[in-house]
Amino acid sequence: MREVTVERFVGATPAEVRRALEPPVVVEYEGSFDVLDVEEREGATVVTAGARGIGVSLRFEDREDGLRYEQVGDEGPFDEMWTELAWEPEDEGTVVTARSGVSLGLPLAAVSDRVAAWKRRGELDRALERLAADLE
Repeated sequence: MREVTVERFVGATPAEVRRALEPPVVVEYEGSFDVLDVEEREGATVVTAGARGIGVSLRFEDREDGLRYEQVGDEGPFDEMWTELAWEPEDEGTVVTARSGVSLGLPLAAVSDRVAAWKRRGELDRALERLAADLE
């Protein structure tokens, strides 16, 4: 498994950031999948998404200072994937941090997981850029 972290300053309050980061919006901000379904299950939000014949279910849980989500079920492009979004106030705005771990579960994990982490970093960068653009 490889981990990646990206961070971005957003010119909005932490409360505004939290309101903007609804689970289906997070998936849309990342830009790799289209949201197909959203449902509440056992105190969590499960977003089903898909693109180009690949489907994934992501289970979102609220945390005190952010969100955590992970791929659930047997379908999806990853063997394992989780992401934590956290935010804290700074200089009349908010610093948002996205940290994610990803594994494809393929042979030559040193190579395949490195590529997956590179792609994941791009998704997280795109998500934080879109968040900042929507709130600024």
